[in-house]
Amino acid sequence: MPREKSAGAIIYRMENNTPLFLLLHYPTGHWEFPKGHIEGKETEEETLAREVVEETGITDLKILPGFKQYIKYFFRQYRDSVSETDRKKGKTPWVFKLVVFFIAETNTKEIKISSEHTGFLWLPIDEAVKKTTFKNSKLLLQKANEFIFKNIAH
Repeated sequence: MPREKSAGAIIYRMENNTPLFLLLHYPTGHWEFPKGHIEGKETEEETLAREVVEETGITDLKILPGFKQYIKYFFRQYRDSVSETDRKKGKTPWVFKLVVFFIAETNTKEIKISSEHTGFLWLPIDEAVKKTTFKNSKLLLQKANEFIFKNIAH
């Protein structure tokens, strides 16, 4: 089974002493965090920084030390080489994906989304958890929020 490793960020900015979390809207309809495939000899942090710039235009990220969480999942790999008939029959390979997430703070409010996304939102924790599509991402968001309040004095 093919494997992929990616890195991503739970990005927040403070507004009126409240963290607002960035969610990106993907063309498939789900809401989640910026992330991407680790390329070559990049470190996880280098991947995170590159992907965030590519997907959001944010360049002033500050990664918070002490938070590193993983999400694991499987997805079907849809490549151009797979015919529409085979796709409909489920004859596409499963891929194991491991994504490492960090928490990063920014002061940037205006986002320049890439063609990989259809929109973005800055939301307080309760709304962000409701909007986030996948259960493992909801749990990750809650852990990030707890970490911020436990470790950052605002």
